[in-house]
Amino acid sequence: MKVLIAGAGRLGTQIAHVLSAARNDVTLLEHDDDRVAELGGLPHVRVVAGDACDPALLEHAGVLACDLVIAATGRDEDNLVISLLAKRQFGVGRVAARVNDTENAWLFDQQWGVDVAVPAATPLISLIEEATGATDTVALLRLSKAGVEVIETAITGESRAAGHTLGEIVLPAGTVVATVVRDGRPTVPHPGVRLLPGDELLLVSHEATEQEIHAAFQ
Repeated sequence: MKVLIAGAGRLGTQIAHVLSAARNDVTLLEHDDDRVAELGGLPHVRVVAGDACDPALLEHAGVLACDLVIAATGRDEDNLVISLLAKRQFGVGRVAARVNDTENAWLFDQQWGVDVAVPAATPLISLIEEATGATDTVALLRLSKAGVEVIETAITGESRAAGHTLGEIVLPAGTVVATVVRDGRPTVPHPGVRLLPGDELLLVSHEATEQEIHAAFQ
């Protein structure tokens, strides 16, 4: 799923992190250049600088190809404009918007292009579940909130794990394989699965670093 998130504050950044970890194509828009610089190393997320209320910027950021737009700025007026542009001008299929001031909640409806209006006090888990219309990201969010890292690694022809079964791989302590994606399809990671070049693994760990996990497979 292609997702565009407007607003790289705490909320927008957390949503971007969770959705990208769930293998979605995520673009994050932010008008503050200093904040954009801080986010330069955000893994698997494209960060674009500029005002998300600008139609030209939205188009440049790829809104025409997006399945979901999330307006998560701290200003209700901006979230309404972004939602309206996404739905009416660019025809985005699903638009979610954060309501910062409860007195403005009545504005956040389909007339303004909003499919899902989420009050600021709504738990982040619920926001993501409602915005995406799916539940597969919720487990990842619960893991991240519990201090568990979600890490990806890919098997190549040079990987020492290629040709071996999962049961033969010695994983770092506190690490489990959540799924093996082969030919675009997730498979159950039982010990007998033999790893092949092109396989992508999603692992969760509460102790190991990303480097330690990659080392176990590469």
